[in-house]
Amino acid sequence: MSDGVHPVAARGFANGAGIYAASRPSYPPAAMDWLRDRLRIGPGSTVVEVGAGPGKFTRLLADTGAEILATDPVPAMLAALAAALPGTRTAVASAQSLPLGDASMDAVVCATAFHWFATVEAVAEFRRVLRPGGTLGLIWNVRDVSVPWVAALSAITDRYEDAEPRQRTGAWRRPFPAPGFTPLHETCMRYEHRGSPEDVIVGRTLSTSFIAALPDETKAEVVAEVRDLIARTPELADRNEIVFPYVTTAYDCRRLD
Repeated sequence: MSDGVHPVAARGFANGAGIYAASRPSYPPAAMDWLRDRLRIGPGSTVVEVGAGPGKFTRLLADTGAEILATDPVPAMLAALAAALPGTRTAVASAQSLPLGDASMDAVVCATAFHWFATVEAVAEFRRVLRPGGTLGLIWNVRDVSVPWVAALSAITDRYEDAEPRQRTGAWRRPFPAPGFTPLHETCMRYEHRGSPEDVIVGRTLSTSFIAALPDETKAEVVAEVRDLIARTPELADRNEIVFPYVTTAYDCRRLD
């Protein structure tokens, strides 16, 4: 890892920025309630989104009326964000070195990203830029593997993950409880990503960092296996629109004085 950026993330997300923007799910409407009620984000708030990617969650932040700085260490991701959300302030930056002054932000938000930089150093940097009483929010869309075909899809992709950081391992929790922060509070929501199987299953698979980083021949083998799963699953085969179920988990804490 150099400059705080995991090499698989740097390579995979640079290679797959376009398909990430097109195929990744958004977030449930209830996430807006979480932003308002738990993170206290609203008109006039100052928010830095860390690991913003192509802006999937930035759209929700923009709807709050807050002043946003979207950061990401991968320039290709921020280019996709700028194309989708022109006028949004962006900065190429790692979680451990944010281009912000001390106590300058009301909130720090990481959406389906914190597991890539879940270190004591990153959390200390978040505390540095937060005002006393400011909030830290972490949110993920997690595949609902209680659905058999989702579990089968995960079994295909998980063979390639090696030792890359994943939210599901729980390793992201290691910096918590964090000095200078209240304990984490958990909120659970549900989300259904609707679209064609090619977009929400095949495209979603190709947007996964460690899949995007594979050699082209190996990626083609993964795609063939995923399409075979679609073809032999009755609720997916020969359908123009399907539902990919997610459990959205969100965590928040507040900087102490």
